[in-house]
Amino acid sequence: MVRLFVLTAFAAAAALGEVIVLENTAARLGIETAGGAIVDFQLKALPLNPFTWEETGGAANRLRGHFICFDRWGAPSEAEKTNGMPFHGEAPRVAWQVTGKTANSASMHAHLPMANLEIHRTVNLQGAIVSVTETVKNIGPLGRVYNLVQHPSIAPPFLDETTVVDSNARKGFSQSSPMPNPEEPSFVWPQAVEGARTVDIRHLKDDPNPNVVSYVVDEEAGWTTALHPGKGLLLGYVWKTSEYPWFNAWRHVEQGRPAARGLEFGTTGLHQPYPILARKGTIFGRPLFAFADAGESHTRSYTMFLVEAKPGLAGVSAVEARGKTFVVKGRSGEELAVR
Repeated sequence: MVRLFVLTAFAAAAALGEVIVLENTAARLGIETAGGAIVDFQLKALPLNPFTWEETGGAANRLRGHFICFDRWGAPSEAEKTNGMPFHGEAPRVAWQVTGKTANSASMHAHLPMANLEIHRTVNLQGAIVSVTETVKNIGPLGRVYNLVQHPSIAPPFLDETTVVDSNARKGFSQSSPMPNPEEPSFVWPQAVEGARTVDIRHLKDDPNPNVVSYVVDEEAGWTTALHPGKGLLLGYVWKTSEYPWFNAWRHVEQGRPAARGLEFGTTGLHQPYPILARKGTIFGRPLFAFADAGESHTRSYTMFLVEAKPGLAGVSAVEARGKTFVVKGRSGEELAVR
């Protein structure tokens, strides 16, 4: 009966899907109501969309673009899977209802029938800066654990062998390391260790291994950027580490070419079902799940932006908030103002 209910919700997402467009003179943003993903973000002066990635299969409820993993990151337990819980949770596979819309703002929400959770989102586009606030509410009669991971997924043509990813992430570990202590050995961004090899996670060419690595951020604000030097475009994210303590880098290759990169930040850094997360508890002193009591709500926010990159920019060393704008600092001392 539960499985039938979930499948009905997924079918509704397929039937109701449309792209909600926010727009101004600087930028355009598109949000798909079937799954709630950001599927389009472009500068008017440089129309290149980083969010072209889609899960294969052709179904209307497939993962795509910048989606959210909620109520979990990764696979359900075998018992949950038998009862119909999908990979990365229900939120990216159900219909999102739009509750308000203007030229540059929107509000929407989604109900997760199996998880007994709701998520309410507001989005504002000012210039080339997007502010997103999401409130999670436990509508069930009992408290429960959950995770919320933002999953921005960049793909070609914005992603190729020259695209550079930067972050202020610090200590990390590989998801391919064996349990129960995958954090051994640990490493520091942008490095990752795969067997006897040390890999620079800033780059992706023909070898995606390790394909998922997770890092903590020591500063109050976390950030990540993706730069395509040849196309002159830089995508960036900024978030509070008190709300999203983990940065997770997913790298995917198809036919020897970069096919997708996940610039993921969220409430967990361990890509495992809840029984394993509960036993592990923390890594590097950071929690691996959140808890919402019955009727409790949690609000989190993040900012994303696009900016034209200066010729010769080879990467980013810092992203700083200055009032209502951001300043991106290049590795050679350049500065880009984001407005």
